[in-house]
Amino acid sequence: MDDPTPELPSLASQIGRVAAPLRTQVLDVLREAILTMRFAPGQRLVERELIDMTGVSRTTIREVLRELAAEGLVRTIPQKGAVVVALSPEEAEELYELREVLERHLVERFVERAPDAQLVALRRAFTRLEDVVEEGGGTLDVLRGKDALYDVLLAGAGNSALRTSLFQLHARVSLLRAGSLSSDAGRPAESVRELRALVEAVEARDARGAGAAMVAHIRAAARLGIAAMRASGDVPAPAH
Repeated sequence: MDDPTPELPSLASQIGRVAAPLRTQVLDVLREAILTMRFAPGQRLVERELIDMTGVSRTTIREVLRELAAEGLVRTIPQKGAVVVALSPEEAEELYELREVLERHLVERFVERAPDAQLVALRRAFTRLEDVVEEGGGTLDVLRGKDALYDVLLAGAGNSALRTSLFQLHARVSLLRAGSLSSDAGRPAESVRELRALVEAVEARDARGAGAAMVAHIRAAARLGIAAMRASGDVPAPAH
């Protein structure tokens, strides 16, 4: 028997608060539920229950589930339907290795090509992230702060193919990033220190130093996140 979808009575109350299209609001709410582990890895997402929780149509739910699948947060299993992706430690290691390659290239290209105005924007994004962490922001708030910093890096690097590749990769590693931040209370502050070294290297126009700082940041997150996965003893089947 499939595990029932957990009761989430607050989902409907989160929809309709802003002027964004309904589909976008539902997508944001369900994505947040996944990233905050209200929907657990491997959890089945039952269309009828999601409709009841959100108050939207089956068509909207199906469109949102397809988008979540495209982001790598949900997968469809024959005869079972949509489930939250549960990555294995081996898959996580592969994703972190790819992050190292792409994100080192991202920051090195940013150093070489970004105008001074983008360096100012990067410092501002980092300062906002630093403030979120110092104020005790939740995991999702920290992830949003990091995403804003990456947005600046992508804009300054000026490579649309790299942007597309990293968007797809970051969608798949969102759960890993959430897990590494939430598994250790001190991790957000450590992450800020690592990113400070990155920003300072970028401001010095030190491409090699910035690349090394990014790799160090990713490896630290990988060590913590994968160790937590293995320690839990709950190793899922590979998500194809």
